[in-house]
Formats: sequence, structure tokens, C-alpha cells
Amino acid sequence: MPNTTNRSTELHTLLTQLNLGAMADVFADVALRAAKEGLSHEAYLYELARLETEQRTQRRTARLVRQSGLPVEKTFRTLSLSRLSPSLQLQLERLKSASFLETTTNIIAIGKPGVGKSHCLAAVGYAVIEAGYPVLWTPTSALVQRLLAAKRDLRLPQELAKLDKFACVILDDIGYVQHDRDEMEVLFTFLAERYERKSVMITTNLVFSEWERIFKNPMTTMAAIDRLVHHSVILDMMSVDSYRAEAASQQHLSSARPKNPSSKHVTSGEVATSLRDSDASSTDPSQGPHTPASEHAPTAVLVVESRAEGPLMVAPNRHV
Repeated sequence: MPNTTNRSTELHTLLTQLNLGAMADVFADVALRAAKEGLSHEAYLYELARLETEQRTQRRTARLVRQSGLPVEKTFRTLSLSRLSPSLQLQLERLKSASFLETTTNIIAIGKPGVGKSHCLAAVGYAVIEAGYPVLWTPTSALVQRLLAAKRDLRLPQELAKLDKFACVILDDIGYVQHDRDEMEVLFTFLAERYERKSVMITTNLVFSEWERIFKNPMTTMAAIDRLVHHSVILDMMSVDSYRAEAASQQHLSSARPKNPSSKHVTSGEVATSLRDSDASSTDPSQGPHTPASEHAPTAVLVVESRAEGPLMVAPNRHV
């Protein structure tokens, strides 16, 4: 009768050599459960295959998240959808499936600073990774400098090929970058290379009519916009209020609320009596020459509770 221990050891070794680490770790436990529950060989093998696939998916997802550069915790779980209109919520819900990548559709989030554009696209980026696609998150300024350095070293095609491995590249804050001619050219080259081949997602605080500030040249601006919006979903967030301004306003209101004083409150009657006594002592002839009341009279402390007449309005900071 073959040695069961030796067979288990050999099976563990074989599974490990085949890069079936999950199976190697759990096959003994699954076999024991299968025997207790009377599972068939097919059910036993299916359970092993399922656990192996599940573990591989988890490892791949973790690796893609590390490589993506996505902001930590900017997921749908932490996104306050209630601040957004129903139409925006519906658009984001549809993007969760990552099906837009199949049609190389671009996503463009347009809105004022602080409305959550970056959080929305980061959340979509995490959903895309969960669907199994590689994603790159980068500030637009960093990507431009990366491409510019590659162009100067005569390796721009190789750098574009590296970026081509990502199913989706997310360019954050394209509106804040003021490009010179060389920078504008490499950014346009990148967008043109991905046109109808791979998706890009962009956040910007500029409406399209102001994009000439980015690309400088009217024709280049028109060509860039044309390629981006040809297959695109536009997340119009211009009417969304800045959550940063809301947070600052709440903080300011909290600090302006009256605090309970530690000193004893003085009643109006006590104040009046004190002031009368002070006046009397200052005018009594027996006290000698007239002396200002402030030098002898006890000081009456008035505790005044200030109340805000309305909400304090705090304007959002503008990026330069």
C-alpha cells in the first residue's frame, strides 16, 4: 500500500512546480472536507480550481493597484455620491463595469476645483483594476515631463510603447498645466497615439472653449479635443459645490460658536449697582479731590454672547 504521507508531499511539490500555489496549500483540507461531505472527484477538483483562481485574481489585483499609482482609498466606497446629481450617479454606476474600455471610450470630468473630479475618476480606476485591466494614474505635469525627457533622449517611441500597455491612463489636472511648445507637442502626440486604440480619463477645471490655454495653438487644440470627445463620456461637474469649501465653512462655523466662560456671569442688576456705587464714591466730598472712577471702582465684567447672523460663506481657493 503506497505511503499516503509521501504521496501528499509529492503532490504538494508537483502543484508548487506548476505554480498552483493555492492548490498546494489547501488540497489536503479540501480532500478531507470532500471525504466528509461525500463530494465527487469532479466537485473536489472544481473546488481546488476555484480557490486557485480566486487567489491568483487577488494577487493580480493587488499588483495592478501597486503599479497604478492611484490615490489611496479614493474608491467608490469612500465617494460621497449623494453630493452628485442623479444623472452623474447613473453615469458613474455604468462606468463601474469597465465596458467602456471595449470601445476605447474616453472619460472627461470637467468641474471647478474641489468638487471631487479626481475622486470620481480614481474610483472608476479601481473598478477597472477589479475587472482585470491595468491602469496608470499620473498628474498631467508628471506625464508631460516624462515624455519630454524621453523625446530629448531619442526614446519617445519606446516610452509611448510602455504607456500602451495600460488599458487606461488617467491624466489628473490637465487644466493646471501651462505648456510650452515642446511640452504641448509631446502631450498631443500621446493623445493622438491612443486615439481609437486605448482609453484615457482626464480631469480638468477648464471647459473646452478654454483649452487653447493648454495647447496654445488653435488648430492643435481643436485636433486634441476632436480626438478626445469622438468616443467619450463627459462628466459635467461644473454645477457641483466644492466639498473643500463646505468643509472649510463648517470648520469656521464650529470655531465661531460661543464657548461657555469659566468666569461667573454678572447680572444686569449687579452691574447697575456696581456702577452706581462707583459713581457715588467718586463724587463724595469726604473722599477728597475728585478721582476718576476707573481707579477705585471695581470692574464689572460683561459677558456678551455673540451669535452668528447666518452661515459664513467661505470662497473656495483658486489654483494658480
